[in-house]
Amino acid sequence: MSAPLATPDAQQRLDRLPISRFHKITLVAVSFAYFFEFADINTFAVTAPRLIKLWGVTVNQVAYVTSTSFVGMFLGSIVAGALADRVGRKKALAATTIFFGLFSLASVFSWDVVSLGVFRFLTSAGLAAMTVVAVIYLSELFPAATRGKYQAYAIAIGICGTPVTSFIASALVPAADWTWRLVYLWGALGLVFVFFLRHLAESPRWLENRGEPERADEVLRSIEARVEAECGPLPAPAAASRVPTVADDGEPRWRLLLRRRALLPTLLLCVLWVTQTIGFFGYSSWAPTLLAKQGFSIESSIFYVALSTVGAPLGCLLAAAVTDRLERKWCLAVFGAVIGVCGLLYGLTFDPVLIVVFGFLVNLVERGYTALAYAYSPELFDTRTRSLGTGISYGVGRLSNAAGPLIIAALYTGSGYRSVFVFIAGTWIVGALVVAVFGPRTRQRPLHRTPAVSTASA
Repeated sequence: MSAPLATPDAQQRLDRLPISRFHKITLVAVSFAYFFEFADINTFAVTAPRLIKLWGVTVNQVAYVTSTSFVGMFLGSIVAGALADRVGRKKALAATTIFFGLFSLASVFSWDVVSLGVFRFLTSAGLAAMTVVAVIYLSELFPAATRGKYQAYAIAIGICGTPVTSFIASALVPAADWTWRLVYLWGALGLVFVFFLRHLAESPRWLENRGEPERADEVLRSIEARVEAECGPLPAPAAASRVPTVADDGEPRWRLLLRRRALLPTLLLCVLWVTQTIGFFGYSSWAPTLLAKQGFSIESSIFYVALSTVGAPLGCLLAAAVTDRLERKWCLAVFGAVIGVCGLLYGLTFDPVLIVVFGFLVNLVERGYTALAYAYSPELFDTRTRSLGTGISYGVGRLSNAAGPLIIAALYTGSGYRSVFVFIAGTWIVGALVVAVFGPRTRQRPLHRTPAVSTASA
């Protein structure tokens, strides 16, 4: 049924498969993990207004918890890159999802802002680690012609966790002095992901790169048999020579990132994720608290933000519609500029209707931007550097927001509410310009492969 592994390789054998039940199960499993990642990621933002009253938490303490969370995201991203290379994409995905679920559960029992900050630090490390692994996992299993669309679909399903959590929080948080804890219990339900594991396959590309062609072939044969049983005879794979190859000389992965081939994409993606992180989390993490500080009730501020997050899944569907038809770098540039404009208009109005409208637009376009970025990031690396390069750039972006909340708190204290949104808009415009000028084209380009050591030596 299969040709020898050297020609064609996993890239070609996976790329010629039609979308089948195997792909859909993989999509649902990753989407489930994303759902509770997005459910969990804003839990502190929606509970902070209540904690300000219950525990006397200050704006600077909100900044402290938010900042330490992003340090956790940085460390989690770096660890995820190494873990996914060492134990495999599937095992790393399981481990990181379980990790963030357990510490979200621990947040339920926090007793002060310091303990909550520690638990949020660890939860955030798991959240970022899971995201890095999931992005790589989908990019390596789905065909090149449609991987952008299905990355967007996964996030479209997953992002529903944000509005669902916001609406749940708007009902739970004001109900009693203790009900804010249930929001963290909700986020811990990501632990149910373990029931998907038996349906998932390891990445054949990872196995091939590890120098385990027999295991890669075994996984590929299993996938091909499942697809063939559902869709009929499969077309012959394309010749492997069309995919760029890089010999694996055994050099440590971190040293490979210093070579021009990996360094330039890493630097570009660091800028992309720094501006996305400060721009998005500066808005989503602070909007409920800042609205409450401007005189809106806690219930109203959470409700307005919840209404605006309804646009998030629609933004992912917008990205799915364009990501494999138009060049991804130009989509990212346009989306980033639109977010900057809408975010600025959000900060210039105090009319509840306009707050919801511009908040809706920010969420719609930003989630589309993130879906595009998730598809774009792993495409810039070969198999050897994909996991670590994606993890480092994503992690640096998250680390940048350790300073972001402190900057926002200082801007709010020194210059007022509107200055925060001028700053946020500026970060989006910078990111859009950098991607437009320096970003390479990647639409439907095959992922770079790295032959196993034994193959290269031969």
